[in-house]
Amino acid sequence: MEAVVFDMDGVIFDSERLYMQCWQTVAEKYGITGIEEACYKCLGINAALTRQTMLEHFGSGFPYDEYAKEVSALFHKRAEGGKLAKKPGVEELLGYLKEKGVKTALASSTRKAVVVKELEEGGLLSYFDEIVGGDMVSRSKPEPDIFLKACENLGVAPGNAFAVEDSHNGIRAAYRAGMKPVMVPDLAAPVEEIEKISHVILPSLHEVKAYFEKEDFFARSGT
Repeated sequence: MEAVVFDMDGVIFDSERLYMQCWQTVAEKYGITGIEEACYKCLGINAALTRQTMLEHFGSGFPYDEYAKEVSALFHKRAEGGKLAKKPGVEELLGYLKEKGVKTALASSTRKAVVVKELEEGGLLSYFDEIVGGDMVSRSKPEPDIFLKACENLGVAPGNAFAVEDSHNGIRAAYRAGMKPVMVPDLAAPVEEIEKISHVILPSLHEVKAYFEKEDFFARSGT
């Protein structure tokens, strides 16, 4: 194995939970019901598909753009300046991969500029060789485009790369790309379909590091 490609929200940062909380705050303000179910449908997908999914859920008259703008402002207020919580074990895992000389990339449905800013504020940007944002590909997860681009940018075959994901759509995308999907569940527990297509499902990034160490996947990586 030559590389590991990470999702960001729910894998690197505990941002899915914060995003959900912000939507719940706005929903309570405007008397919107069923927002949690709608948010679960949007896990792992890009902004355009999120908008489409929300309108399908609530109806074409739902003022999504207005609410999304308020949610975004609330999210950034709570997360900016390095306040966004990192997932347990992330720095240990990234440090281990760096020591092994393993190529790493981040493939997030979030826009690249936002991804870079959040990684920079969290002190994690230097761990990644490549950053691919959702605005750099035409199709969102669960389509494989973003993972294929990440592997192309790294110069590795998808079959020689792991993809670390928390969402069902992310796991589907990694599987369709021909990678080895590693699921670390966050808000969404794995269902039978996801269990079948995941290479392995582990409870935290600490266990991912332990698994990589035990199996010694990267013994010949680096120089």
